[in-house]
Amino acid sequence: MIEQDDAPLGVKHLIDALIDREGGYINHPADRGGATCFGITETVARAHGYGGTMRDLPRGDAEAIYRRLYWLRPRFDQVAKRTPRLAAELFDTGANMGPAVAATFVQRALTALNRSGRDYPDLVPDGRIGDTTLAALDRFLSVRGASGGETVLLRAMEALQGERYLRLAERRPANEAFLYGWLANRIGSR
Repeated sequence: MIEQDDAPLGVKHLIDALIDREGGYINHPADRGGATCFGITETVARAHGYGGTMRDLPRGDAEAIYRRLYWLRPRFDQVAKRTPRLAAELFDTGANMGPAVAATFVQRALTALNRSGRDYPDLVPDGRIGDTTLAALDRFLSVRGASGGETVLLRAMEALQGERYLRLAERRPANEAFLYGWLANRIGSR
């Protein structure tokens, strides 16, 4: 089960893989988020009690922030009980774009795949994984099959994510500095 830290898609493994991708301290001049360490922005670190320099952010603090803000709070742990691969995608997308964006992507995909409401009602894309979204996910996986349905949802998520990356680079040319890496490291990796 994904809750086990040593499981291949366990939250500890997901956090470790994310931190490895993000690297240590970075202060890229084109990044509007400013200085980061392990992918955690200074604003997020400060909001969660870290007062030191970003270069010195302890890895354990970053891990705790990822677990709390990007796994438990958006309820991706509840998605993991149903489909670990989708939860892993939500976690990674949420860490990169914000958990509400990731949740909105899956809500939009579930609504578009509900066969005009025959399988379950349309979802309000509010960016929150609540009981209604989880019920829709359960029904989708029941109707479409756990394996096939999961694969289709992952493809929809990645399509939405890729389109957003392209749009970000088109709207702000400075983001072109990040586009290749986003597409190479965030799309198709699960």
